[in-house]
Formats: sequence, structure tokens, C-alpha cells
Amino acid sequence: MSGPSPGGPPDDSGDSTDDSGGRSTDDRTRQNDRDRDRQDRRDTDDWTPPEASSESPEKAAGTDSVTIEDDGVVRWLLKSENESVVLARDVASSVAIVAVIGLLLFGLSGVWPPLVAVESGSMEPNMHRGDLIFVVDDDRYVGDNPVEGTGVVPLEHGEASGHEKFGEAGDVIVFRPNGDDRQTPVIHRAHFWVEEGENWVDTKANEDIIGDATCADIQTCPANHDGFITKGDANSGYDQHQGGAQTDVVRSEWVTGKAMFRVPWLGHVRLTFDAILGGMLAPTPVIGSASATAIGSSATAAQASVAGVTGVAGATASVAVAIGRRRS
Repeated sequence: MSGPSPGGPPDDSGDSTDDSGGRSTDDRTRQNDRDRDRQDRRDTDDWTPPEASSESPEKAAGTDSVTIEDDGVVRWLLKSENESVVLARDVASSVAIVAVIGLLLFGLSGVWPPLVAVESGSMEPNMHRGDLIFVVDDDRYVGDNPVEGTGVVPLEHGEASGHEKFGEAGDVIVFRPNGDDRQTPVIHRAHFWVEEGENWVDTKANEDIIGDATCADIQTCPANHDGFITKGDANSGYDQHQGGAQTDVVRSEWVTGKAMFRVPWLGHVRLTFDAILGGMLAPTPVIGSASATAIGSSATAAQASVAGVTGVAGATASVAVAIGRRRS
């Protein structure tokens, strides 16, 4: 029989012959197994899990993973992703922030409200309509040479001591006209202090302001009681004669604060909300004509009003409620 020549290379035709008891068949079987393994690995590498598989069963089902039963009320309120809870949490945090700011301002000012929005222009050019004014108690941050028993430095004292506020000598005060809580407070400059019975027209009034008027022409002269004579910087006359506040001599107990500094335009937020809501945030009573007649005031004289911070509720709306109004 013929066969491979002695010493020759081995026969590589084992793919078609089975001279070793089925060895070629085993080789093919192992090769097929390896091929299947490689294909399985490729299929595994190419497989992408669905999005839902990366989420917890609760989230995949659209439910909140934090529950009152499992986590308690406090943790649920702080961690829950429920839309209603998130909204309530945001509102509560806004209220808390504004409340903290309000309390801080109250601590610095000693009065409530500590912020007022100027409603008209009688203090121009030193204050404008829509300015936001920071107000403090009259016994705080007192300047040189105040009126005894008060923390207010009037214009006549300020000219001597160099004490100035808002571009001119003397303090700018917030007061209730005639001490009436129903009227919108007024923000005007204190010009000088008079004693009860004093003929202030002759003793202290500026002739350029009082004009040809005499004490007999003015019902607030002689003074009915101790107090301040006041005037808006833009007005031509004293409030107690032909100014805008329509008030008697301002008693010290009618003074609710002193103006310290202004932030331009921010007061428009408060005034806009009040205009939209028709005065419901802080109604502005009309100053009666009887009072104007009693003190000989012009019905058309300018007066600036301001409003104060009374409540807080979320961002701009809360600030609008918090800021009051004052006439100047």
C-alpha cells in the first residue's frame, strides 16, 4: 500500500480524514463552541439596558421613594420629590428668607416697618416717588445737637452742627399728621422746634418761606403745644401754614421714625401692588378738608406719603406687602 514517504511532512488533510479516532470532528466541535462563545460575548457587549432599569422600582413605577411611613414626616417634607411638596417647600423657604431679612432690619432700625416707599414728590430732589427709604427709631443714630428729649436734629440745629440728611441740614422724620393713625404717615424735614404758646412765625420762621404772613394769619400760631415745624423740600411753605402735610405742630410722640438712606426705584414694587389691589395692602385714607381749613393749608399742596413693611410672602409679592407707603 502506498503512504506518506518516510521522513516527509505530516499530512495536513486531517479536515477530511479521521485517522486518529475522530480527532478532526472534535476539532470542528471545539471551533464551533468557540465561535458561539465569541458571538454570545458580542451580543452581551452590544446590549443596552432600558432606561427604567437604572431607576429604583418606586421611581420606575412613577412613585416617590420617600414615604411618610418609612421615613417620617420631617424627612418626607425635606426629601420628597412630590410636586406639591416641592412647591410648598420653595414657598416656605422664600417666606423664611424674607422673614429673616425683615427681622434683621427691625433689629437695626427699632421700628416696624423699617422700609417705606415714597408715594409722591414733595421731597424732591432729595427723595423721589418710588424710592425705598430705610427708617429708624428717632432715638437711634442720633446726630449732634438734637432737640432735648428727642433724637431729632432739626434744620436750624443741623446748620450749626453740620448734621445733614438727604442733601440738606437736619433730620427727615416720618410722622402721623395730627397724630391720626387713620392717615398715611408723612415723611418731611424737621425745620425747627417750638414751645407751646410760641409765636414761631416771628421768632423762628424763615421769611423766604413764610412770606408776608403773620401769626394772626395762621391758626397753628401761636403754637398749641410743643413740637416740630416741618416742610417738604420741594414745597414752598411749612406744613403748618401752606405745606402739604396738613397738620398741626408735630408733637414728638407723633414721630414714628427718621429717614436714614434711600434705594432708588425699589419702592415702585410696593406702590404697583397697592395700585393693582386697590389699596388693600395698606389703605391710604384721604386727609379731610376740615383739617386743611383748620390750619390754613392749601388743598393742592404736595405731600409725600410712605408705606411700611407689614408682612412677608415669597419673593417680590412678599416684599410688596412688607413695604408700606408714606406721603412726603
